[in-house]
Amino acid sequence: MIDRAIPLLYIGAAASFILALKWLSTVTTARRGVVVGAAGMALAVAGTLMKPEIESYRWIAVAFVVGTAIGIPMALMPMTAVPQRTALSHAFGALAAALVGTAEFYLHAPAIDRFTMGALVLEVLLGFLTFTASLMAFGKLQEILPTRPITWRGQNILNFAILGVAVASGAYLVARPDAIRLFPVLGGLALVFGVMLIIPIGGADMPTVISLLNSYAGLAAAAMGFVLDNKLLIIAGALDGSSGLILSVIMCRAMNRSFTNVLFGAFGQVQATTGAGEEQRAVRSATPEEAAGVLQAASRVIVVPGYGMAVAQAQHKVRELYDALTKAGIDVRFAIHPVAGRMPGHMNVLLAEANIPYDRLVEMEEVNSDFPQADVALVIGANDVTNPAARHDTNSPIYGMPILDVDKARTVMVIKRSMSPGFAGIDNELYYLDRTLMVFGDAKAVVGNLVKEFAGGT
Repeated sequence: MIDRAIPLLYIGAAASFILALKWLSTVTTARRGVVVGAAGMALAVAGTLMKPEIESYRWIAVAFVVGTAIGIPMALMPMTAVPQRTALSHAFGALAAALVGTAEFYLHAPAIDRFTMGALVLEVLLGFLTFTASLMAFGKLQEILPTRPITWRGQNILNFAILGVAVASGAYLVARPDAIRLFPVLGGLALVFGVMLIIPIGGADMPTVISLLNSYAGLAAAAMGFVLDNKLLIIAGALDGSSGLILSVIMCRAMNRSFTNVLFGAFGQVQATTGAGEEQRAVRSATPEEAAGVLQAASRVIVVPGYGMAVAQAQHKVRELYDALTKAGIDVRFAIHPVAGRMPGHMNVLLAEANIPYDRLVEMEEVNSDFPQADVALVIGANDVTNPAARHDTNSPIYGMPILDVDKARTVMVIKRSMSPGFAGIDNELYYLDRTLMVFGDAKAVVGNLVKEFAGGT
């Protein structure tokens, strides 16, 4: 009976994972995708716990309690911390794969065939490097570590040397499974390479890094499936790895950059924006009262959310502003850049939390043609993704990156704490245009004042 139930549970889990990915690709069905994905994981766990190889549930119960104690606080982290939480999830999943591979090696070496040893080496290599890389990404996202790239001469040569020795050690283990003393070298170098991989990457590349680490963790899980002869792990890992890789490609296209440039280009390094003898450029600033007056005269408004909105946790105030504007008969839409924030879909998640209608969220390719007809483009904490330098300045580090064409709106209002640059470390030309009004202050407070002023003026 149990032998028949387990395959059925695994088939149900695999189908759930596939459907979850399909539904998660669309905003309107994303909630359904999350529920189905969680249900599929529950089926997978249930099927695994029914396996006759399990002699005792004692340590499984201990692990369940420890995992729950860690998972609940992570689930209660604010929505603005979703990127950090995602990085930690990748770290834990990758570490689990690496530890399982380590246990399998010491339990069965040297009596491991070459194919299984190859899968095990890949599992351990990807698992350990993803573990430390994800922890480093968490540190940068949480600003425990510097968000700027840390580079030095010969860095890439050193990184490739570390990775090369690790790969060579793995290849030797495949050829000679009895070389047990070489296994710690493989694991140790993978851990070091994970750290070295993230150090030279700046905060502007975190969306791509997060999706790429997701791919690595998935591939490690797929390799673990081959080691354990578990078909569901192979399916789930392959889905995770391929979807993460595809998402990374989409992110790179959104920034007009290649994988190698993301991993080794040190994008996001702070640059000097004003020379010692260079004159400071003037900007036009406005008070919330003046900004509210501009909004009252508008008929079409496009809101551009960015990481500044996330940091200020202003999404609910933005919803209040949306309600006030639409009540006054103003057409309001939200322009979503693929790499706005610090993870793919970051702005979608925050705005969905504030119950902004899904049909009001418009992707960059569709909304860019509408900016010339917009009376106001309201930029809330977005920086590099609105910088016109990406179109024409060949010396700019963001040259060629597709941007939101906010500068083509009749009036641009930018809510920002200060004139400090974004992750790319460069001035935003948008701020110095004649049609741009800078409203300085915390996004949550400023938007709240806009709501009050707008309501009072109407």
